[in-house]
Amino acid sequence: MMTEPVRAEALRVAGSGDLPAYVYDLRGLREHAAAVRAALAGTAEIYYAVKANPAAGILRALAPYVDGFEVASGGELARVREVAPGLPVAFSGPGKTDAELAQALSPPVHRLHVESPRELARLIALGAPADVLLRANPELPGEDTRQAAASPFGMDQDGLAACLPLLARAPHVRVRGLHTHLTWAQHDAAAMADLARRVTSWALPWLRDHLPALDGPELDLGGGMGVDYRDPELRFDWKAYAAALPATGARLRVEPGRSLTAYHGWYVTDVLDVKQNHGRGYAVLRGGTHHLRTPVARGHDQPFTVLRRAGGGPALDGPATLVGQLCTPRDVFARDVPVSGLRPGDLVVFALAGAYAWNLSHHEFLMHPPPCFRYLD
Repeated sequence: MMTEPVRAEALRVAGSGDLPAYVYDLRGLREHAAAVRAALAGTAEIYYAVKANPAAGILRALAPYVDGFEVASGGELARVREVAPGLPVAFSGPGKTDAELAQALSPPVHRLHVESPRELARLIALGAPADVLLRANPELPGEDTRQAAASPFGMDQDGLAACLPLLARAPHVRVRGLHTHLTWAQHDAAAMADLARRVTSWALPWLRDHLPALDGPELDLGGGMGVDYRDPELRFDWKAYAAALPATGARLRVEPGRSLTAYHGWYVTDVLDVKQNHGRGYAVLRGGTHHLRTPVARGHDQPFTVLRRAGGGPALDGPATLVGQLCTPRDVFARDVPVSGLRPGDLVVFALAGAYAWNLSHHEFLMHPPPCFRYLD
């Protein structure tokens, strides 16, 4: 929902000529993060997945409400250490370089997620103490996990077994538990909790069988809590998820990203032109998917609100496709969506632009100017 402060800021930034613009509602973000933290209190730790939106203002707003940050590159690690130096960090990602492993060890991150036996061997060779989680990618019962298993992330049972003799010879690398991330875009809290039960029912026996000396095992359940771009008001039910999580005695951790920040960012732009072409209506907007790649990357229509501004020119009615300025047919925000009286000069404010938006986009294509950024505190 577009709040009145966001609406006012959209009109203000348009009046100043600084379009397109991202507007972030930090107050709303803090309130949302506080509610998620309260819902999970006593059941699971929260590490924000920085890949969703690494903006310094976003990280500062979240820092009081999360237990740590999950990063997947040396750049993200450097950003977190600069913005929130006191918070724990988990370093994930399937392609860590030697330089990134060294960066993660000096000073040591809270947890380093090991993706393969070779990555473990490279880490061991550095000789520095490290606390790690082994990233597991087991093929558990259920179609959702079978889809996740067909990916380059983590290790199957054979890969995990190959790590054990390496660890036996490297006491300076201490295994604290397992990391899994076996689903994406899951809107159903009960289904998400059921996946957690399936993971724990496999992971805890595996740890007992193969690492019997491990005391107080940790299970990082990853993220994947969904955001419904067809219904911007729908939120993941964190209370129901927490209530259904299994009580195992293990230390549970989740890594939400999109489901924390998506709701608190808007992309504001204006209509440059409207036209009919071969019987279809088009509205050409300033900016494009080089600023907001989310809809084309995920194959959805980005939800939006139109703010009318006095202006002349032709009006567009009925189904219309909202496109940007790029010379590619894939520069599309929304296809065949209903509009009424849409004119050049009107503002279009896209919701759910607080995650995987600007940071996901191909900024240099055609070398249009970048958007401006506004943070409402």
